[in-house]
Amino acid sequence: MTTYHETIEWMYSQLPMYQRKGAAAYRPGLEAMNALVKHLGDPHRAFKSIHVGGTNGKGSTSHMIASVLQTAGFKTGLYSSPHLLDFRERIKVNGIEIPKKEVVDFISKYKPFFDINKLSFFEMTVGLAFWYFKKAQIDYAVIEVGMGGRLDATNIIRPELAVITNIGLDHTQFLGDTHQKIAQEKAGIIKEGIGVVIGEKDPKTQTVFESVAQSKRASLVYAEEYTEPFECDLKGGYQTHNIKTAVAALNNIPELKLDSLAIRKGLNNVVGNTKLIGRWQKVGNFPEVILDVAHNNEGLSSIADQIKGLNYNKLHLVMGFLQGREVKELLALFPLHTNFYLSSPALERAIPLQDLKETLQNTSFQITFKNSIAEAYTKALSDAAKEDIVLVTGSTFVVAEILEQLKS
Repeated sequence: MTTYHETIEWMYSQLPMYQRKGAAAYRPGLEAMNALVKHLGDPHRAFKSIHVGGTNGKGSTSHMIASVLQTAGFKTGLYSSPHLLDFRERIKVNGIEIPKKEVVDFISKYKPFFDINKLSFFEMTVGLAFWYFKKAQIDYAVIEVGMGGRLDATNIIRPELAVITNIGLDHTQFLGDTHQKIAQEKAGIIKEGIGVVIGEKDPKTQTVFESVAQSKRASLVYAEEYTEPFECDLKGGYQTHNIKTAVAALNNIPELKLDSLAIRKGLNNVVGNTKLIGRWQKVGNFPEVILDVAHNNEGLSSIADQIKGLNYNKLHLVMGFLQGREVKELLALFPLHTNFYLSSPALERAIPLQDLKETLQNTSFQITFKNSIAEAYTKALSDAAKEDIVLVTGSTFVVAEILEQLKS
């Protein structure tokens, strides 16, 4: 493999991306990761890290923390997933994506090991991040959990702090079908003697986190204890929880000793510092066009709440969904007279268009079905008046397709 494109395609073809394939690409457990980092010379021990898990908001929270660390002068690695436009979005140092050459060199050098051990796409990617962060001689890495926590490939690190944003009913086929069971899996990132910040205090999960923290002799802090108001350049009222969580995390890493000014500056330049996209991202005016990667009940409920505070005439919602979503419930979150434009994103895990039509027949929603997300978006734009809002949401992959369209 000599080109970046060939390298990425080969990675996708192994145990493929969970995001695209679903259950067939999900391999829980840390045996392969432990073997990989040993083979790489334990690069994850070369820097300090902060481990961020949770159902919603862990990506935004990770980017906020990374932005503040950068602003404070620390060379900062950021590992996040999934990506929207380019694989390299997953691995950044001080907001700059890993160079294509580094990806090619890493895979070429260690391919024999990957072949023998049948590593997954995600395991290779996490290994690449640790290897590159060590090579870049970073001070801190902010590591976002992929799914769950206990068995996630990122969970081999011994961080300075664990952060769990919140718990919602997502990935229930893997993590359990109650808030308590999912909390137990997410709490798997709490390590012996290492503090944990919990983003949202919820009676359904509080005892789980407190019990695990106590058993691990880990100090536990709830973000709601931090009442000093901070603002952030990531728009969306739902970011309030994430801001509090990031501030609580930054205040619970003793050796950082950050003052409020550094935190404020970092929070006000998250997009500039980290290049985060797809979070209440405004891409057009008259009509206002907004993109957001919210995709589950809790995430889309926050989006629906955000909409209540906006001034507009008519709401046009471009959406597509992955399998396992209760589509009727999700559409019912939005105002009664919303115009929905539905299609199926181009990946195997998506709910096919025909299934959407069957699920939603005999409902009172105002729906236009289109053969592609691009067509749905074009139709929404053409129907919208200047004082309307066009919102693209429902799946990371729906947003990715529109970003790709806008880019080209």
